[in-house]
Amino acid sequence: MARQRAFDRDAALHSAVLAFWRHGYEATSVAELTTVMGIRPPSLYAAFGDKRRLFEEVLRHYQVSYGAFATRALAEEPTGRQAIGRLLHEAATEYTAPEHPPGCLVISAAVNCGPESAEVEELLRRQRERSKAAIRARFDDDAAAGLLPPGTDTAELATFYAAVIQGMSTQARDGAGREALEGVAALAMRAWPVTAP
Repeated sequence: MARQRAFDRDAALHSAVLAFWRHGYEATSVAELTTVMGIRPPSLYAAFGDKRRLFEEVLRHYQVSYGAFATRALAEEPTGRQAIGRLLHEAATEYTAPEHPPGCLVISAAVNCGPESAEVEELLRRQRERSKAAIRARFDDDAAAGLLPPGTDTAELATFYAAVIQGMSTQARDGAGREALEGVAALAMRAWPVTAP
């Protein structure tokens, strides 16, 4: 009979999420991962593969747990404007929540990576580009419905709001609190293009 793992895989994965989120990909060593996950190196490799493959699973887990607020906001709100307003408001809350590291793992995990981590940097860049594309798709819907001024560049608008979200993550990592980030979100929404009366 196959020998059962002597650890809780989901709990170990959650611990890995927090470690990568707190320190970034490159600065998080296998030794630290095995310590926080409560497993020995052979168990890590058997259950998750190498550090890179573990990080890919961490990223997927993050996207359906801590990072899912963004997907929900974009999917559930009736307009792109309402969706981005909700996303920014919830980012202010999520990025400063005390039960996990500040900011966003997808935005901060590849900071200070060297050439040997180029594939991880590219993985995270692609994820950020997919998120920006999802924002733009909602803005395109608004444009098609006549809710944006004619000629609005939805790609430029999506890049602006993606930059605001990334900046909010960095500000949270630098110690900005929820109230400060709510202020950023409110200012960003004042930049929304308005159709002339």
